[in-house]
Amino acid sequence: MDALFSTSQTIRLNGQLLDFSEPKIMGILNITPDSFYEGSRFTSIELALEQASSMIASGAVILDIGGHSTRPGAAPVSPQEEIDRVCPIISAIASAFPAVIISVDTYRVAVAKAAIAAGAHLFNDIGAGQMDEGVFDFIVENQVPYILSHSVGRFENVHEVPDYQNVVAEVVHDLLPKVQELRSRGFKDLIVDPGFGFSKSLDHNYKLLAHLRSFKLLGAPILAGLSRKTMIWKELGVSADEALNGSTVLHTVALLQGASILRVHDVKEAKETIHLVQKLQQNGISHLL
Repeated sequence: MDALFSTSQTIRLNGQLLDFSEPKIMGILNITPDSFYEGSRFTSIELALEQASSMIASGAVILDIGGHSTRPGAAPVSPQEEIDRVCPIISAIASAFPAVIISVDTYRVAVAKAAIAAGAHLFNDIGAGQMDEGVFDFIVENQVPYILSHSVGRFENVHEVPDYQNVVAEVVHDLLPKVQELRSRGFKDLIVDPGFGFSKSLDHNYKLLAHLRSFKLLGAPILAGLSRKTMIWKELGVSADEALNGSTVLHTVALLQGASILRVHDVKEAKETIHLVQKLQQNGISHLL
């Protein structure tokens, strides 16, 4: 499938060119007391450093640190509280593991600014620039690498589901003008994310995954954030704690559909998945029909 933009396999992050010709793993570190999966919550510097060390040793090259839960019904958090949660841990991880790439998972410019100053390298925005003022101006003026993740509306509306006629085409076409704007302003270090779980029903999520390759039209590496999400455990009738096997299945599909980054809770298992999918690809499998 031809891209509408020149496709780069590399992005400059933390002073290095990260090559996405081999998929990469982003490990999740939630600095919140109420994230949907208890195993991803780390509310002290000591625990966060321990988990960061484990994830890096298992194969994570990016750590995604968030201080504001995005699960349905999560309590609101002020920008200052979000900053106070994430910045000390970002600073500690940047000091302890200088080679690791640190992403801040936020939709707020003020939080992103503080996180970058504390040592983060990547702005992971579930709002695609629409949940706060001046997001695109900030990343363009400062050339902050950015994850453009699809959702609809403000943060408080992110779990409302639009009446899509064709969810794949509509999500691609919603992201397209944003990519065009950023590229026209000289912005290079861009990753796209279809936003599994945000502004989508369970079936919308599966339709997007089945056609994830369509997002290659946007000419940027594709991030798949599927790990232990509702689309897995609700469909299987289990809990998030029991959703590792389902996560691995969907990660396999995402890789075969062209994902460049897996955002995961379980790094070792994701690394093994990448290894085995690459082995299949070396022996002739290209992608799912």
